[in-house]
Amino acid sequence: MKHFDYQLAFSRNIGWVTESEQQQLGKARVAIAGLGGVGGSHLLTLTRLGIGQFNLADFDHFAVENFNRQSGANLNTIGKPKLDTMIDAALAINPQLDIKPFPQGVKADQAEAFLQDCDIYLDGLDFFAMTARRAVFAACYEMGLPAVTAAPLGMGSALLCFLPGEMSFESYFQLQDVDEYQQYLRFLVGLAPARLHQAYLVEPQRIDLLAKRGPSTAMGCEICAGFAASQVLKLLLGRGAVTAAPWGLQFDAYQNRLAKTWRPGGNRHPLQRLAIWFGSRQLIAAAKQAETSTT
Repeated sequence: MKHFDYQLAFSRNIGWVTESEQQQLGKARVAIAGLGGVGGSHLLTLTRLGIGQFNLADFDHFAVENFNRQSGANLNTIGKPKLDTMIDAALAINPQLDIKPFPQGVKADQAEAFLQDCDIYLDGLDFFAMTARRAVFAACYEMGLPAVTAAPLGMGSALLCFLPGEMSFESYFQLQDVDEYQQYLRFLVGLAPARLHQAYLVEPQRIDLLAKRGPSTAMGCEICAGFAASQVLKLLLGRGAVTAAPWGLQFDAYQNRLAKTWRPGGNRHPLQRLAIWFGSRQLIAAAKQAETSTT
């Protein structure tokens, strides 16, 4: 094995962080559930930041349809576990990493065990993994852990931070007592109240919540990683303003815009309720259009 020097490997971070802060990052433990599009990029970005410890969960394998956006997806990794592949990629950057793997993913009744000893949770779960996501965010709230989610939307990212003592994930998204379709819709609408991405969605019929499909870009995933990792850095080092829900941020590189939103009550807010109603109508219309085009 080639000699590895932590101090030298991450020396170019110094200036944006102090040497003592870099050592602090090296001792931090971050939990990431999901190592595909955003999760894989999260892991490599934080590894290059010098984070020294991770709890990582994923049960899926790479496939050809992942090529457009997932950092670990290529011809050599088809059929290979995402968890193993991304751990190898991270260890190739820092072989001293302390990683606790969870190859079965995050089960609803094991969320607290997954988060054990962690300083922060970073969401990398598939958009449609709502049961696992709700369980992990609920555990974060109970354990007093900050939790960050950055969603790739179009060619940008929407960011929400759920902090101890502030608004919870469930209070914001209002997912309780609604069916699976409504959970997806409420999650989508709640992620990005500014909807900067919507203006250039050229084929809306490609979004099919019931079939659990939607378009994506590599740009969105990579912007998510930078967006979220910056919040992780601020939270771990205790410096810099962090925007907590019901405040949110959305940056869109295609629109050249950054929006800061405030939705008191989350999806209970009148504007959000209207957006959910309108979004449902739009998605139904898009589904009908897709059905017509195939007959």
